[in-house]
Amino acid sequence: MKNLDTLNAEKIEVLTNLGNAMTSEDENEVVKAMSAFAEHVQNSVLAEARGLQSASDTSILAGRGTNQLTSEENQYYTKLIAAMKSSNPKMELENIDAVLPKTTIERVFEDLTVSHPLLNAIQFHNTTVLNEWIEHDHETQLAAWGDLTDKIIAKITSAFTKIDMKMFKLSAFMVISQAMLDLGPQWIDRYVRVILAEAVALAIEESSINGTGNKMPIGMNRQVGKDVTITSGEYPLRDKVKLDSFDPVSYGKFVAEHLATTAKGNPRIITEMICIVNPIDYLEKIMPATTVRTPLGTYVNNVFPLPTNVIQSVRMPKGEAIIGFGERYFIGIGAGTDGGRIEYSDEYKFLEDQRVYRVKMYGNGTPLDNTSFALVDISGLLPMVQQVFVTNIGDANFPVI
Repeated sequence: MKNLDTLNAEKIEVLTNLGNAMTSEDENEVVKAMSAFAEHVQNSVLAEARGLQSASDTSILAGRGTNQLTSEENQYYTKLIAAMKSSNPKMELENIDAVLPKTTIERVFEDLTVSHPLLNAIQFHNTTVLNEWIEHDHETQLAAWGDLTDKIIAKITSAFTKIDMKMFKLSAFMVISQAMLDLGPQWIDRYVRVILAEAVALAIEESSINGTGNKMPIGMNRQVGKDVTITSGEYPLRDKVKLDSFDPVSYGKFVAEHLATTAKGNPRIITEMICIVNPIDYLEKIMPATTVRTPLGTYVNNVFPLPTNVIQSVRMPKGEAIIGFGERYFIGIGAGTDGGRIEYSDEYKFLEDQRVYRVKMYGNGTPLDNTSFALVDISGLLPMVQQVFVTNIGDANFPVI
């Protein structure tokens, strides 16, 4: 068994491989990468559990990521462990009429918003028990004066958009050994939550930025709207806008031309924007362009003429950035009415030497209009140059040295 330090060092590699597999859209590669990640998480949980075998204090266990289970959760995981230990887990799991408890999924999403800045910036919703989500258009008049005619009613109802939460399926695969089952309900809960949280986080990060709309959500880098031509189920990429400086004149002009007007042509009040960039680009492009030195010799980072929250993401291609309004991107993920059931998976024969399980989630996501985000070319972004003005030149009492 590997120690925790070794396992923590491996985590970045397995998560990177999983992200790359999702980008490739090769289902077999996704399953292999997901299973490798699941095995890594399993080994980590086993190592933690063995290190805490003598700990009975619930506060200590909670600090390490385990939770005091509700009676419903404890009952569910007890049944789940019994089914997985049976000689025919597939049949036994089919006989369990319960799905993942709602409280478990709520905790998964609570962990997500704490650990992933992008999910805090966008409209991310737990749609566990919903099949549809109604989103109203903040830029449309939601009331109308006049006679109660069909036209007026149609005008009001047209201000709402229905988003189908069961349109796309997200599958998370889990490798569970006998040793894992012997740990008991609390640790199985911990394992399931980690797998779901990372799978959902990676899927949201990738699809909300780069999603094509074909069997996945529509990304911020895509055009949306009734007049957009969809080819083979994919929405077209936005045209890149070149931005070479974050000085007040350049940045103000960029925002005015590409973000300050709604899709319906109405002026938009600018409060706070997000800027999503690759971590390497942040160090090489964004940081030098937004860092100033104070008179005391210290540096202040992320200084923009307009309030802008920089979010680093490895899923953002180098040389590009997405700038826009986080609250104008909606994504909902949940179990649906028939999801959230852990199933025995025998779809992939190359995994037949291990017991592999799958849990399905449903969701969808989209920019709420076509002017909420801009795809930006930052390849030529220049470092900030601070201007220094010298006064009293030639004053006899203060000679210039």
